[in-house]
Amino acid sequence: MSDESLSRIQRWRAALTTQHLPCDIWLIVAVVALAGLGWIMVSSASVGLLENSFHYTRQHGVFLLLAIMACLFMLCVPLELWRQNAALILLFSIFMLMLVLVIGQEVNGSKRWISLPGPLPSLQVSELAKIGLIFYMAAFMSRFTYELRQRAFTMWRPLAVLAVPAGLLFLAPDFGGMVVYTVCVIGMLMMSGASLTLLLGSGGVLGFGAVMMVVMEPYRLARWTSFLDPWADQFATGYQLTQALIAFGRGHVTGTGLGNSVQKLHYLPEAHTDFIFAVVAEELGMIGAIVVVLLFTLFIVRAMWVGRRAELAGHLFGAYVSYGIGFIVAAQAFINMAVSAGLLPTKGLTLPLISYGGSSLLVTGMMIGLLLRVDAETRHRPRRTPTPYRARREPRLS
Repeated sequence: MSDESLSRIQRWRAALTTQHLPCDIWLIVAVVALAGLGWIMVSSASVGLLENSFHYTRQHGVFLLLAIMACLFMLCVPLELWRQNAALILLFSIFMLMLVLVIGQEVNGSKRWISLPGPLPSLQVSELAKIGLIFYMAAFMSRFTYELRQRAFTMWRPLAVLAVPAGLLFLAPDFGGMVVYTVCVIGMLMMSGASLTLLLGSGGVLGFGAVMMVVMEPYRLARWTSFLDPWADQFATGYQLTQALIAFGRGHVTGTGLGNSVQKLHYLPEAHTDFIFAVVAEELGMIGAIVVVLLFTLFIVRAMWVGRRAELAGHLFGAYVSYGIGFIVAAQAFINMAVSAGLLPTKGLTLPLISYGGSSLLVTGMMIGLLLRVDAETRHRPRRTPTPYRARREPRLS
């Protein structure tokens, strides 16, 4: 490579780096772009659903304000406070997952929401429990890094803890939430240096269990068979997927134009929540869909980069929190977009920052605040000096 090419690469790297900035500007760009696009698409997708066409637009704006407030709150709280109370937060999350099975509001055969009094929206407990799970796993892995890397079977302890909230989600039932939780924990274990062989073995066992759960429940089996051939029963089990595929087909490359979707007019179920990506593909076309994918890719890459920088600086708890957030957003975004495109069976998962939903936006805002807090502590605090216990338990990261 010539000197001129090297010089050009160095100039580009200097222009794109955030090393000398007070925060990760690319993470903020991705978040603002996704949130702004989400508000626009919710406004477009909800037109015609109610007599008041701006109902969901106003509600989503309120949810965005609450998410911003939650983000600022998490940004102001030191990570050490969350680390010290990680076990209590997880226990509270498990209690809420148990409570929703008793008093939860049943929608489409699943108990996932707790009705709040007055004009307040319903609370989706599985969304809030993500924070507790991330905190506990990050606290465990930051304390037992050496054991996870040197003693392979130590990884069974976090997997045993994972089984509790995953089992409660199974009873709800919330199969999509189980998958997101599992991807998060296994991804965090992989980043902590746990045995890859055991992780692959565990993934195989969990995959076999997922297949058995599909076979045992008729409605899950119907969803799976409709996913393989949605046109075989396009007005029953394959209705959602066929309508989403029609939306993709109508969008072509450049789309039908903002607000010109036909599928959102009572053809595509949950057009403003679970299947909003299909509306994006119809109105903004293949170009708009690719832009959404690239924005999520930027968000996830920056989350992982924040975690990597924190790990190199010795902030292990913050590093694993960042990794967990990255894996949760990646899993949820991939599943939602893959379902809309017909690559996976139908699952009731929202698209982070884009779909309509108060609980999802609130928790995503909290996660963004945590990422910014990890980044801030890594940038503005000196490298952590290991304590004698930490020096004995955790090898120095280079």
